[in-house]
Amino acid sequence: MPLMMSEEGFENEESDYHTLPRARIMQRKRGLEWFVCDGWKFLCTSCCDWLINICQRKKELKARTVWLGCPEKCEEKHPRNSIKNQKYNVFTFIPGVLYEQFKFFLNLYFLVISCSQFVPALKIGYLYTYWAPLGFVLAVTVTREAIDEFRRFQRDKEVNSQLYSKLTVRGKVQVKSSDIQVGDLIIVEKNQRIPSDMVFLRTSEKAGSCFIRTDQLDGETDWKLKVAVSCTQRLPALGDLFSISAYVHAQKPQIDIHSFEGTFTREDSDPPIHESLSIENTLWASTIVASGTVIGVVIYTGKETRSVMNTSNPKNKVGLLDLELNRLTKALFLALVALSVVMVTLQGFVGPWYRNLFRFLLLFSYIIPISLRVNLDMGKAVYGWMMRKDENIPGTVVRTSTIPEELGRLVYLLTDKTGTPLPLSVGLHPCFSFFFCIVCQNCISVLTQLEFLLKMSPNYFAITVKGLSYSGILKIRMKV
Repeated sequence: MPLMMSEEGFENEESDYHTLPRARIMQRKRGLEWFVCDGWKFLCTSCCDWLINICQRKKELKARTVWLGCPEKCEEKHPRNSIKNQKYNVFTFIPGVLYEQFKFFLNLYFLVISCSQFVPALKIGYLYTYWAPLGFVLAVTVTREAIDEFRRFQRDKEVNSQLYSKLTVRGKVQVKSSDIQVGDLIIVEKNQRIPSDMVFLRTSEKAGSCFIRTDQLDGETDWKLKVAVSCTQRLPALGDLFSISAYVHAQKPQIDIHSFEGTFTREDSDPPIHESLSIENTLWASTIVASGTVIGVVIYTGKETRSVMNTSNPKNKVGLLDLELNRLTKALFLALVALSVVMVTLQGFVGPWYRNLFRFLLLFSYIIPISLRVNLDMGKAVYGWMMRKDENIPGTVVRTSTIPEELGRLVYLLTDKTGTPLPLSVGLHPCFSFFFCIVCQNCISVLTQLEFLLKMSPNYFAITVKGLSYSGILKIRMKV
């Protein structure tokens, strides 16, 4: 994917953006064009969001007291420990897919053309000649979305059905990940995913600590050291966790994965033992145990876990090719309108000329090929299938079939030292700064291309590069 350095590639602060000359010019140009093309979409989206907020009131998150091995003592009802990455349900699938499709000018145009054939004065052919192609296009799209949704459902079901050992008074029992509740004592083996947010109570390691991998949570490949609660780590056996009266007071669920405040209290000792808890005593969901076997008490489940709170709702992804096709369709529509006006002008503006104008629009509607959308959707499905079956990249999972062609635009992949991809806006805000980096001479060509790309941005950056030696220091200066 070529590095796109257009206006959309830079995320300025809203207050800064409106002060730019180009932004003020673009605001004046929006006017009627924005109202006709995008205004109705904004209105529909706002109404839908308002209805959703009315129907789904967000629950107020509070701090909680969790008793060890006693889920029935929970004062409030907590969400199920299930993962759901699906975009639709049974009732919203068809309306949601149709809404996403008719946001594109091409599909909306053919819908208006097909509906016009129900008006006797505008009818110029059989209904099936207009509705059959549109229905086929929508059927292909709905089928593709249904397949993607079913695959997401299968992946969620696989994760939610993973079995874990739950420690009870009668011993160990196997439970599904989706059946885990707040207060359960869960045993997680080495190389096993942690199913929910837990407080680290015990480990099989003699040092009372273990390592976990958090690359699926924060992108860091370094192992993190976690320390068990000293009071429970000193107990002789696992069964002794039920012979003590202890609880964990945890803060309300938060999005920050790097902080935690809580207290572990044992009431049956004299005097009662109070031990403060920090981030080192936690095991967040979606992390992997790298050493030993750990035992923890569940404090957050489902959508209250750190990993879920840091993820956004699944959205329909639109590639650059779809946006280019949408703009091309609008240009063809303007050409179609101009051609229809010319034909009416040659005929003369006599009688019901507006009816003749609309009929010419219908007759020339095939200038915009409806098959283009079908070929594009089918091509994307084939691309996704080929990526899954490619022997050179085994284990590849195509999570969305709407943008597989965007991989062909990649030229540079910008990441930090851990391999985490960086957003395009990092370091490209209006600024005046100096920084140094050590690179080889082969990187000068890359920086030269970066200079060219920076000049294409609406905020002009001046960049000077000076290579001192093969492994020398490059001084890069950027200013607006």
